Amino acid sequence: MARRSVPRRARPSDPVARAVALHADAARLREAGEHRLALAAARRALALFRRHEGRAHPDVAAALLELGGALELHDRWQAALRGYQQAARLLARHARSRDPDIRRLRVKADRALAGVLRALGRYDAADVHARRAIACATRWFGPRDLDLAGALNDLGMLRKYQGRYDEAPPLYRRALAILHAAGLAESTDAASLHHNLGGIEHARGRYAQAEAPARRAVVLRTRALGPDHPVVAADVAALAAIVEGRGRLAEAARLYGRALDSFGRVFGPRSYEVGVNLAGLAGVDAARGKHAAAEDGYRRALAIRRRLFGAHHVEVALTLNDLAMLIATRGRRPEALRLGRRALAAFNAACGPKHPSTRACAENVTRLQA
Repeated sequence: MARRSVPRRARPSDPVARAVALHADAARLREAGEHRLALAAARRALALFRRHEGRAHPDVAAALLELGGALELHDRWQAALRGYQQAARLLARHARSRDPDIRRLRVKADRALAGVLRALGRYDAADVHARRAIACATRWFGPRDLDLAGALNDLGMLRKYQGRYDEAPPLYRRALAILHAAGLAESTDAASLHHNLGGIEHARGRYAQAEAPARRAVVLRTRALGPDHPVVAADVAALAAIVEGRGRLAEAARLYGRALDSFGRVFGPRSYEVGVNLAGLAGVDAARGKHAAAEDGYRRALAIRRRLFGAHHVEVALTLNDLAMLIATRGRRPEALRLGRRALAAFNAACGPKHPSTRACAENVTRLQA
């Protein structure tokens, strides 16, 4: 929380002390995967801060950032974005402040905006905030700051989504070096970086190089959080995609099934993560010749992604492209061409014509037209 000029004693009847406790509870619950309880606690903390400290107090910005994190777990990215934007506007009023707590909140606001804008496919806007978070963290807190490590990770993920694959690994490795220097080489933050190092190698089609960091992420996060945590499920899903790339389809199917069970239990059957893993399992089913199951999986994933993001998001484009290729395999070429063209339009809108995924989709459409 932001530092106050007048210290308060934490009395049971003190509403601000109660808000501070609720804010801490929200962060703890979110990290534990208790997303519904986290959202409730974050909302209550925000209301108390606004009522008793005023809508312009930096603690309100901190509460908005925590609420946004909880909203993202509910797939409510637009609502999270609005909260993060409110926090950034509030903190802009303190742009001249040298208070390290307020400066820390400003870095966190830029990081939050970079992440949610990336999720929404608004890569250029995300880039501005990611780079500003790095610049501010470096200037205010130095080259070994943990928020700097997080901001480097954020930019690395964005570079992957932008198709700028060569730029991501140095960012991840620089962030890992900061964690190692801080004695956090086996932390959950380090696990995130190993996850992303595996992910970028997967994106480059270098599956053998991807597997070791992906497995490292699963080990570290399972040790810290237990096997049933949804973040562990995300690591398992990433490993499934890599194992699939290496041709071990039965193992990949088991891993995707494990991730789907976890995500469905925690977030529900129509959640973002369920959609991701339905598409992943559909790819495995297609490779195993289970074309009817694969088509069903892709269509279910497509419905989830279109509901969450609309027609022109990159993840909608990816699913349409995969579904088009599957349907072509099933002999329904005119339908496949229609889907492929929709995928290409979505890729062009989301990523532009030079992105590797756009180019690959264009090649697929050309083959379907032949």
